[in-house]
Amino acid sequence: MSLKIGLFNDSFPPTIDGVANAVKSYAENIEQRYGTPVVITPKYPHVVDRYPYEVYRYSSTGVWNKIPYRVGNPFSPTTINELLKKHLDLFHVHCPFASMVLARQLNATGVFQKHIPTIFTYHTKFDIDIDKFVRNRPLRKVAKQFCLNNIRYADEVWVVSKGAGRDLEQFGYKGEYLVMPNGTDYDHEKAPQPQIDEINRLYRLDPNETVFLFVGRMMWYKNLQLILDTLQLTAKAGVPFKAIFVGDGVDRPVIEQYAKNLGLGDRTIFTGAIYDREKIKAYFSRANLFLFPSTYDTSGLVVREAASCDCASLLVRGSCAAEGVQDGVSGLLAEENAENCAKKLVEAVRQNALENLGKAAGEKVYYSWSQAVDKAWIRYEKILQSRKK
Repeated sequence: MSLKIGLFNDSFPPTIDGVANAVKSYAENIEQRYGTPVVITPKYPHVVDRYPYEVYRYSSTGVWNKIPYRVGNPFSPTTINELLKKHLDLFHVHCPFASMVLARQLNATGVFQKHIPTIFTYHTKFDIDIDKFVRNRPLRKVAKQFCLNNIRYADEVWVVSKGAGRDLEQFGYKGEYLVMPNGTDYDHEKAPQPQIDEINRLYRLDPNETVFLFVGRMMWYKNLQLILDTLQLTAKAGVPFKAIFVGDGVDRPVIEQYAKNLGLGDRTIFTGAIYDREKIKAYFSRANLFLFPSTYDTSGLVVREAASCDCASLLVRGSCAAEGVQDGVSGLLAEENAENCAKKLVEAVRQNALENLGKAAGEKVYYSWSQAVDKAWIRYEKILQSRKK
C-alpha cells in the first residue's frame, strides 16, 4: 500500500535531539522502502533542506535564547491551506505541542471527507520538560493539561518503551497504548579502524587502554554527577581508564569543573558537540563500555547505538534504557548510587568481561530503524484498512 505520511514534530535538524533524530529516521526509512513521507516542522532562519523527501517548514518564532528551539504557529491559514493540498493519508505526531495542534487544526477544517487517522508517539517525559521551563505553577498546571488533552486526541498512542508507558500513565493518560521501540540508524558493525586510530591519536590513548564513554547533552539531569562520582570511586580502586564525554549543553562548564574537583582532570576528555554521525560511531567503536545511568530518558536509543558497535552499557536497574538488557550478560545494571555503579565497573574490568558483554549487546540489544519502521508500517496499514470498513 503506497501511503503519504505526515511526520509532525516541533524539532528537526539542524536542531539536534533524540526525537528530531527519530523523525529523520522514520522519514528516511519510509522514503527508501515504503511510501512518501512529509516532515512538518517549524521554520528556522537560513536553513536549506536537502533531503530526498519533503520537509515542509511553517512560520515560527524564537523563544528563550538558551533553548535552541523555535515555536511553530499552528494557526497560520497559509500553513493549513498548503498542508491540505498535500492530501496526507495519516498523521504521525511526535510532539504534543504545536505539532499536535496543527494536526488537529487540519482535521478541524472539515475539508477532508473523513477524519485523517492520527498517531501520537510519546518519546520523552514532557511533564518534566514543562517543570523545567515553566516557572509559574498555575501556568505549569495549564501547560500539562494542554499537553495531556493533545495526547488524548490521538486515535492511537505509541510509547517507545514499557517504562515510557508507565511514565505516561503517571502523567495522567488512562487510555490504551502500544509499545513501539525506536531503533538505531547504525548498521551492526564497528567504524573503520582508521577512524578509531584517529581517536587514539587525537587523545593520545593507548589502543589497549580502557575507555568509558558518554554521548548526550551535557546537562545534570542526564545523571552526569552519578557518572563522575562513579569514576572517582573507580579511580580510587586503582582501575586505569579514560572517560570520554561527547556532547554539549548549558551545564558543560560546571560539569567539567566538577570533574576537576574530583581529581579526574587527567582521566576525562570533553569533546564538545559532534554532529557527524559516523564520527560518533567511531567513539562507540573505540569505547569499552558506554555509561548511561539516565533515569530521565524514556528510550535506550543510545544504548542500541552503542550495541551496534558491540559496546555494552552500564545502566540504572529499572530505568527505561535498561529494558531488554540482562545484567552480566548483555550489559551492567546497577543501583542508582555511585558505590554500586563503581563496584560493577571495577568487577567487569578486573574480570576482563567487557569484550564478551559487548558482543552479547550486539546480539541481544541492537535494534535497527528498519526493524522499527517495518513494525510501524504494519500498524499504519492496519489503521487505514480499519477505517475503510
